[in-house]
Amino acid sequence: MKEVINIYRKQKSTVDAYIINMIKNAPQKYIENAPSIFKANSSIQLLYAVNKEYIQISPTICKKGSEKEREGSNKEHYFSKMKLDSKGFYISNPYLHYRTGKASVSIVHKQEEKYYVFDIDLIALLEELKLIEYNSTYENIKKSFYIFGAFLLAAVSVALVAYGGYMFVAILFVKEEVDLLHNIFQSIIAITLGIAIYDLAKQIFENEVLYRRFHNEENKQYKILGRFLISIIIALSIETLMVVFKIALGDYKEMLAAFWLLLGTTLMFVGLAFFYKIVVYQKKGEDDD
Repeated sequence: MKEVINIYRKQKSTVDAYIINMIKNAPQKYIENAPSIFKANSSIQLLYAVNKEYIQISPTICKKGSEKEREGSNKEHYFSKMKLDSKGFYISNPYLHYRTGKASVSIVHKQEEKYYVFDIDLIALLEELKLIEYNSTYENIKKSFYIFGAFLLAAVSVALVAYGGYMFVAILFVKEEVDLLHNIFQSIIAITLGIAIYDLAKQIFENEVLYRRFHNEENKQYKILGRFLISIIIALSIETLMVVFKIALGDYKEMLAAFWLLLGTTLMFVGLAFFYKIVVYQKKGEDDD
C-alpha cells in the first residue's frame, strides 16, 4: 500500500484530474445509472448519495449489488472538514478501504442539494493509467507459491529446532555413553540453522505475502540474504569452534579440517562485509544523487 500511495502522491495532479474527468463523463443520474457506471469504470468500487444534512439517502451500490443497511446513516463526521473545489468536487486522502482492504480514495461530487460519493480503487486506477503493472491472477498464483514455500521452510526450521532440543534433552537424561562436547555443539548448530531458516521463511512471508509491494524495495533482497548468511556464518563458526575444542582435547586428526573451516568462515565474513559495504555505498550514492 505504501508504494501505491507514493506513486499516487507523485502523480496526484494528473490522477485527480483523471478522476474528476471520469466522474464528469459518467451519466449524471449516478444512482439510476450505477450499473453502466461500474461497467465503464472498473476502478469505481461503490457509490451512494447523501443529502445536505449529511444523511445517506440511497443504498450503498456496489458492483455485485446494493446494501440498504447503511441507508439513513449519518455521514456528518465524513463531511465536517470537507472543502469542495469551485466545480463541486472533493478528493480524499488515500486510505485502506473497509470492504476490499485495498488502497483507495473517495471523490465527492455535489449536485444541487445532494452529495454523491464514489470510492475509487487506487490500484485499478493506477493500472489503468499505466503507472503500475499489476495482474491479480499472476499475483495470486505467486502469492500461493510463496505461502507454500514459506510454510515448508517453517516446517523444516521447526524440525531442526525440535531435533536440537531432543539432542540436548538426550544428553541430559539418557545415561548411555555420549560425546558430550560433540553432541552439545550439534544441538546448537541444529537450533541455529532452524532459527536462520525460520527467519528466512518469515521474511519471505512478510515481504511477498503480507506486505507485497508493487515496486520492490531495492535493498530488500539484500537484507533477507544478509540476515540468512549471518545465521549460516554463526553456524559455521560454532562448527569451527567445536573442531578447535576437539584439537585442544588431543584429537589432532581434525587440525586440517579446522584450518579449512576457519579459513572458509573468515572468507565468508570478509565477503559479507564487502557485500554490505558495496550495497550501503551504492544506496548512499543513489540517495545523494
